[in-house]
Amino acid sequence: MTKLSPLQIERLKYQPKLPSSLQNGVNSLELVEGSATQSVRDQEQIQELFANTYGKPTVTFKSTSTSSTSDVKNVGVILSGGQAPGGHNVIAGLYDALKNANSANKLYGFLGGPSGIIEGKYIEFTDEYIDSYRNTGGFDIIGSGRTKLETEEQFKSSLEVCRKLNISAVVIIGGDDSNTNAALLAEWFVKNNTGIQVIGCPKTIDGDLKNEQIEISFGFDTATKTYAELIGNIERDANSAKKYWHFVKIMGRSASHVALEAALQTQPNITLISEEVEAKKMSLSSIIDYMSDIIARRAENGKNFGIAVIPEGLIEFIPEMGSMISNLNDIMASLESDSSFVNATSAEKFSIVESKLESENAKVYSSLPALIKEQLLADRDPHGNVQVSKIETEKLLIEMISAKLSEMKNAGKFSGKFSSQSHFFGYEGRCAFPSNFDADYCYSLGYNAFALINFGLTGYLSSVRNLTAPASDWIAGGVPLTMMMNMEKRHGEMKPVIQKALVRLDGPVFKQLQDNREDWAMNDRYLFSGAIQYFGPSSVADITTVTLQLERSKQLASV
Repeated sequence: MTKLSPLQIERLKYQPKLPSSLQNGVNSLELVEGSATQSVRDQEQIQELFANTYGKPTVTFKSTSTSSTSDVKNVGVILSGGQAPGGHNVIAGLYDALKNANSANKLYGFLGGPSGIIEGKYIEFTDEYIDSYRNTGGFDIIGSGRTKLETEEQFKSSLEVCRKLNISAVVIIGGDDSNTNAALLAEWFVKNNTGIQVIGCPKTIDGDLKNEQIEISFGFDTATKTYAELIGNIERDANSAKKYWHFVKIMGRSASHVALEAALQTQPNITLISEEVEAKKMSLSSIIDYMSDIIARRAENGKNFGIAVIPEGLIEFIPEMGSMISNLNDIMASLESDSSFVNATSAEKFSIVESKLESENAKVYSSLPALIKEQLLADRDPHGNVQVSKIETEKLLIEMISAKLSEMKNAGKFSGKFSSQSHFFGYEGRCAFPSNFDADYCYSLGYNAFALINFGLTGYLSSVRNLTAPASDWIAGGVPLTMMMNMEKRHGEMKPVIQKALVRLDGPVFKQLQDNREDWAMNDRYLFSGAIQYFGPSSVADITTVTLQLERSKQLASV
């Protein structure tokens, strides 16, 4: 028998909280429809592509005093994309709701992500199996994967597997791309009169899958608290040794929500926000000037140390870098299958790429250190984009700042010392034990997903709102996936995708950083959040992110 740590033992006992509307089970619910919806952009194109699932209303649930009977339903569940704390609780909530509705219901888990439903690899969940994963981190309950569901062949294979298991609904737990897959699968199932429903659940530690109906994606709370603990530890070390500048790259490719939240929890000396860099059209050299200026001014005060937080996707938001990378993604689509390129030396690859890039982009690529050039040519992600997590942006900044400070020293404008340490916090936060908030939220999302299934809905994303209130006051319901979609260029073609929610520079969260940035740059206002707390006063154990608190406060103030 596997030995468990004391914390594991205690967390398995934790009973997640539910919204009051769901506490009597899904057979005691009433569905309340909102108004019809439309996509966030490109309405005509999205409606044409999703003719059978477009324009559905938002829905909410309320508890009733009557109880209905539920037909037997077999459901399949998929974990898709990168891990996020709380995924196991989504499945546990789904399982409990399903069994509560009818003990004859079955839940199947497709193994290894979307490929599991295509290839027919699955397990049937049991009480004992589910119970061993409650309130735990990771996706190891069934594994995850990044296979896209988008071709006719894949849809037909998925249908065949569902028919074999008599599955009437599929739940896809994932981020924006995974839930785009869910929308496509839902549309195909309806178009072909299969009778099979598809429901999504909003997962991503990046925090970029949200809108008025989806206040936060699950995993963001736990991951940012984990990163904040690590950054706080480094801040304490820096303030003790007083001799290193620590450059911390942190998860968040397309949006800087993680970096922003971690900064608000720890108050480092420098925080770069990708969306701000893009909006202000900051060049790489202007970023280096900005950071070097703070380093030099702190050195004048005898402080040759500090903390800089850098979002993972920064490099793509620097205008000249973003243009070059976009151009590079397009040409790599054909070069990756060119054997002469694949077998070439690094220097030869650099030359080939520079010859194919547009002239200005070629200049930018040519100016980069060989290490960064190499990393830009690494294997693409499933969407054909450069894997920015493999680009050591923090080391690029360190190298360029070091050169800038040397110039400043020669000009008599810098008399301090510059020693650096680099860090990348990514995997450290993806599979942590979920916080109480994520444990509760995820369980509610899964429970709510079956409620959507029980009412015959398809093409919806499980939505639980009012999240800064006690869990009993949370609002359960669903939002049509097509409502969140627009058209974007992928692999050189325009395709429907769920629009990412970026950091709003006019929003209350960024303003909190902006208002304190200069003070935090020059003074050591470091905050030390410590490890995630699971027991103790609610003010410590159940507190959620600064981001959610600020955004909800503004929403409530405008009501």
